[in-house]
Amino acid sequence: MKFSLASLAAQALRGHKDWPEQWRSAEPKPAYDVIIIGAGGHGLATAYYMAKEHGVTNIAVLEKGWLGGGNTGRNTTIVRSNYLWPASEAIYGHAHALWPGLSQELNYNVMYSPRGVLMLAHNLHDEQTFRRHVYANRLAGIPNEWLTPEEAKDVCPILNIDPGIRYPVRGAAFQSTGGTARHDAVAWGYARGASARGVDIIQNCEVKAITRDASGAVSGVETSKGPISARKIGVVAAGHTSVVMAMAGLRMPLESYPLQALVSEPLKPVMPCVVMSNAVHAYMSQSDKGELVIGAGTDAYISYSQTGGPHIAVSTLEAIVEMFPITSRLKMLRNWGGIVDTTPDRSPILSKTPVPGLFVNCGWGTGGFKATPGSGHVFAHLVATGEPNAIAAPFSLDRFRTGALVNEAAAAAVAH
Repeated sequence: MKFSLASLAAQALRGHKDWPEQWRSAEPKPAYDVIIIGAGGHGLATAYYMAKEHGVTNIAVLEKGWLGGGNTGRNTTIVRSNYLWPASEAIYGHAHALWPGLSQELNYNVMYSPRGVLMLAHNLHDEQTFRRHVYANRLAGIPNEWLTPEEAKDVCPILNIDPGIRYPVRGAAFQSTGGTARHDAVAWGYARGASARGVDIIQNCEVKAITRDASGAVSGVETSKGPISARKIGVVAAGHTSVVMAMAGLRMPLESYPLQALVSEPLKPVMPCVVMSNAVHAYMSQSDKGELVIGAGTDAYISYSQTGGPHIAVSTLEAIVEMFPITSRLKMLRNWGGIVDTTPDRSPILSKTPVPGLFVNCGWGTGGFKATPGSGHVFAHLVATGEPNAIAAPFSLDRFRTGALVNEAAAAAVAH
């Protein structure tokens, strides 16, 4: 039985009291070819591309809350592809190539804005690292260029390049095709596209257990709405992947941290691009509503908190005021935390698992939102065919056994 997004939203508000009797009973729910656990951007994109590219439409996307209510609704909206290693350039470059046409593809305005991403260097190590990124990106056909402090200020006039400040700007790497998109609109667009192709999106449906048959293969899930059977399961539950995978008896090479962000009161346009600083750990852009969107850091300890330590936000705001003195009298409207899964090499996992029929997409750390279209596209191929394509292949679980890591700690452009 299929449901429109409008009816799903109405049911969520009414507590699902009007779900059909078959869905409110304790009897097993209809069988699916595929269950996707997690209705964030990556999970919904996976379902959309499985339906569109592979003709698999008998899919249920299960979400314990509401669609896009996890990390998809808690990020800082940045889109870029200026990563260092070839495997990363391929996956983020693939995603980046999909962003410009995404609104047309989904017939839904995701508000993609290629306003440019400026990554500041404050010391010799920063400069050497980002110059290396520039050269590697240009060899791979990814736009990136090195700017002097004066050229960086031309791009972002409110940037403070006084050589006497605590972290003077020595230069910057600039990806002119980077920018922002509206995070929740991406989830809504993929949800509508998937639903129109016959995918079931079931909100307020928490997965309690992953069931397996006599051979050890997955056979379905136990949920807060009862059992649902399926031949394949794709886990795309950012921040809680380890918890879900433990239901199948698997231990993941992941740690989960709160990652904080803030927004200011709205003001007239002052920020023409995205500016990121690794050494200071602060990054900022301006939303279409006029708010300054500020990214902070992760806590120093693992946690499933969606708040984070207040000292993290305070140190970030101190850095923002120093880099952008014009912001010193602004008031903050709100701050929040998402939960990021990080791997030992700070790169994602797109992989089948030792459990037949179980696949996982996780470990994006701070890079998840920008990868959304590409991640969904290649993960859909993996789940549909059972094997990764060339882009996904380097990100298998097996790399932690063989040592073929994709170490992208520096390219995260944040101090963790």
